[in-house]
Amino acid sequence: MAFQAPLTVEAMLRGIHEKKYLLPAIQREFVWGSDQIRALVDSLLRGYPIGSFLVWEVEPGTASSYTFYDFLTNYHERDDPYASKATVPSGSGTLAVLDGQQRLTALNIAFYGSYAVKKKYAWWNSPDAFPTRRLYLNLLRDAESDDLGLQYDLQFLSSDEALPESGEPDGWYPVSHVLGLADTGPSALEVLQKRGIDLNRGLSAHKRLHSLHQAVRELRPVNYFLESSQDSDKVLDIFVRVNSGGTTLSYSDLLLSMATNQWEGLDAREEVRRLVHELNTDGARVFSFTKDNVLKTALMVAGVDLRFRVSNFTTENMRKVEQSWPETKKALIRAATLLASFGFNARTLTAHSAVEPIAYYLAHRELGDNYLTSGATAADRRTIQTWVTRSLVKRGIWGSGLDTLLARLRGAINERGSDGFPLMEIEREMARAGKSLSVDATEVDELLELKYGGQRTFPVLALLYPGLDLAQQFHEDHIFPKARFTRRRELSAAGLDPEAVGRYRDLADRLPNLQLLGGLQNVEKQTRLPGDWLDERFQGEAAQRAEYVDRNDLQGLPGTLSGFEEFYEQRKERLREKLHAVLGVESQPIH
Repeated sequence: MAFQAPLTVEAMLRGIHEKKYLLPAIQREFVWGSDQIRALVDSLLRGYPIGSFLVWEVEPGTASSYTFYDFLTNYHERDDPYASKATVPSGSGTLAVLDGQQRLTALNIAFYGSYAVKKKYAWWNSPDAFPTRRLYLNLLRDAESDDLGLQYDLQFLSSDEALPESGEPDGWYPVSHVLGLADTGPSALEVLQKRGIDLNRGLSAHKRLHSLHQAVRELRPVNYFLESSQDSDKVLDIFVRVNSGGTTLSYSDLLLSMATNQWEGLDAREEVRRLVHELNTDGARVFSFTKDNVLKTALMVAGVDLRFRVSNFTTENMRKVEQSWPETKKALIRAATLLASFGFNARTLTAHSAVEPIAYYLAHRELGDNYLTSGATAADRRTIQTWVTRSLVKRGIWGSGLDTLLARLRGAINERGSDGFPLMEIEREMARAGKSLSVDATEVDELLELKYGGQRTFPVLALLYPGLDLAQQFHEDHIFPKARFTRRRELSAAGLDPEAVGRYRDLADRLPNLQLLGGLQNVEKQTRLPGDWLDERFQGEAAQRAEYVDRNDLQGLPGTLSGFEEFYEQRKERLREKLHAVLGVESQPIH
């Protein structure tokens, strides 16, 4: 590894646009935000070091065996967030950036490209939701004091946002224009004159423009090392080591890069990207699965070692992953659909890894779409639903030791999962891995104190009321609306202590005052007292009203706020008894 002569920012960016520098597939996606880009450019203008870079000199014979990507220039959060695949001409080598991709991409966007992210509150599909913005330097004043600590006022602005007010000087200078600025003498003065910046303000403005020109075209802050070895294992090891100090190279980043290089018929990176998007945004499914979930499932289905070890990412293993990819893809889509039918979504599925053994089970049995709706498989689906819900209720199931757990679950499914979901064997293997689903009375008491919107609140309510068709949209609903406990006059009229608002609101937010209610019903109910809402909803239908009350443990529901605390305590005991039963804890008598 040899240290190279420093470069100007302009020279490095020119090399990027001439395709002299590319990104190896092993690199992760661009993840920097606009504030990080602004801070980097501010450091350049202030003459601060921006760190060294590491470049791999890839010879023609080696380059033909790998996949490379261009640097991202015009970032668009929705339409163009990823770098595109590069073409290395046959018989040619390239220079691949191993360390410094985020910084160089940030500079490329700042000086050559644009940055488009969704406006706050805008609809994702709106054509105006992602305005194109470029980086501008304020020539008239420095940055205001903020958390970023910038000296120079650098902002991503649309062309309209950069326009001056009528009669005011044009102070917002596109930083990309410095690449065409001949000098900081006559040319710079001409720029200031055309922008209507008078001499009284021109000195400071000229100084800022000079700092920009000097930082980009005169100084040489780009220091880099060149690695010339063609040993891919050595280069991979270097890459992992140099990235361990920043955002640590993840399992999925490494696997995805290796798969991209070794798959023969498919582009692994594109396949995984598309599948993640489909899993999270297709129809009624709204999840937040990641490429980690996809790739871990792919390893499970391929039958290879699940652990994060470079030695596992062999050509043979990657070939198995590619061969089983069609089954992996279909199984994951069906597993996500199944979880959605259980009422889970991006908020309520608090452990995304739960999808992986379900997908493996579906792939193992080669179950098709009819499994998701057939009456013949309804009991099996209910078994899976109860299991995954209990695994989300119990703390620590999907945390550390995940590879060991998944390997055990795969083994249990292989051994006993030919005819149905092998719940007994799965729970036995979980217990052996220190992930028992057993719950004691103390844990049940803890569950009863869960709050509205908590990570485990939906799974607990789903366990308590398994008869609900959770494929429909259900909301966590306050039986007694929380808003009712902010009206001091109403509390006083009900004989409640108006000074105890905080205590009432806390109780109103906890599990004994929560139920699952259909979305439309929840909208209809709003802040009305539960008794009033039930009387209207079941007007003239006493039997249906009684059935609804029993099904939702609403016995003893008072007509006014005055009986809230007594109702709360009675329902809490009923829920305690139900949880003891469903979780296998010895039932306790209701007091």
